[in-house]
Order: sequence, then C-alpha cells, then structure tokens
Amino acid sequence: MLASQFSPFEDLAMALLPHATDHTGDGSHDISHLCRVWKNAARIQVGEGGDVEVLVAATILHDCVSVEKNSPLRSQSSRLAADKASGILAALGWDQLRISMVHHAIEAHSFSAQIAPRTLEAKILQDADRLDAIGMVGVARCFYIAGRMGSALYDLEDPEARCRSYDDRNYAIDHFHTKLIKLTAGFQTKTGAGMAQVRHERLQRFLDAFMDEI
Repeated sequence: MLASQFSPFEDLAMALLPHATDHTGDGSHDISHLCRVWKNAARIQVGEGGDVEVLVAATILHDCVSVEKNSPLRSQSSRLAADKASGILAALGWDQLRISMVHHAIEAHSFSAQIAPRTLEAKILQDADRLDAIGMVGVARCFYIAGRMGSALYDLEDPEARCRSYDDRNYAIDHFHTKLIKLTAGFQTKTGAGMAQVRHERLQRFLDAFMDEI
C-alpha cells in the first residue's frame, strides 16, 4: 500500500495522497518523488529533530500545485501549493498553528521562490527536496525535464559555454551549471549537508564524464 511509505503516518498519508499532485503527468514531480523526499526528510529528522507529522504533511503536499519549469508563474508555484495545502489541512481539522507551519515549509522549499526557511521543519523539507535534485536521481530528473521542455542535450558549438551565457532552457547540460552543482552550498541542516556532499560528488563525476564523452 502506497501509504505505508509514510509509516507510521499511514492514516494521514491516505487522507493527503489523493491531493498530492495535480495530475499533469510530470514524472519528475510524481508520487515516487514524494516518497524519496520523505525518505530524505525522515533521515534528516532523526539527526536534527522537528515535528514529524508536520514534515509528513508538508512533504506529501509540497508539489500539490505543479507549474512547468518554463512557465512565467514558476516562482509562484510553492506559494500556490502552500495555499492549497492549508485548505486541505483545515478541512481535516488541523489547528491554525500547525497549518501555518506546513504552509511556510512548503512555500520556502522552492529554489525559484527564494524564500528563506525560518523553522526547522522548513529547513528539513528544503534540504530533503534538494537532495532529490542532485546525485544520480537528479541527473535523471534533469534530462527528463529537458525532454518535456524540448531542450537539446548541449550546445554543439560551445558545450562548455566559453563564449556564451549558460542557457538551461535550451540545453540540458547547462542546468548543471545554473543550478544543480550550486545546490550543495545552500543546505540548511548539518545532516542534510552531509548527505548532499555525497550526491554532489556523484553529480560532478557524471558531468565530468559527460563532457569527456562529447
């Protein structure tokens, strides 16, 4: 049962999972992504503390509104998801304080929103979500999204961007430089930062091998 991925909060997961995605067909922000983010968040929480139930709710609902990477509304997606999540939790009888904790965690998790996380739960969710953007899963998601956007793998004439600006809307490999290899420097928790370093090294090895092959 899918809810068992969020043990021991199966009942909460069963209530929230039907609202977790908006069914856009984006395989980089699907249920499997939520399960991976929760696995990361749970591991960080063991080392850092924090309200686990708030983390479960924030993890499951953090992508409940999905905006494509090339949309002008992209920077608003986490706020829209946070607002939707608040309504869902209110309908389940959650009190306003805990709803606000989930709202802030969701709103602050997004790289494009540029909102500093103020609470431990928000810091953990941001770290857990960004862990899924680096390492080998991050590589796979990068090229999957590039395919959805119709991007090329790289600029044939200048793959290393020596005489041009990086352009990750048109070239998948440029996204490593505009975002992915920068993420490790911004982790919020000690546990998350340690996990990130391992994945960052994998990411860098892939990038080096890719550039060598082309």
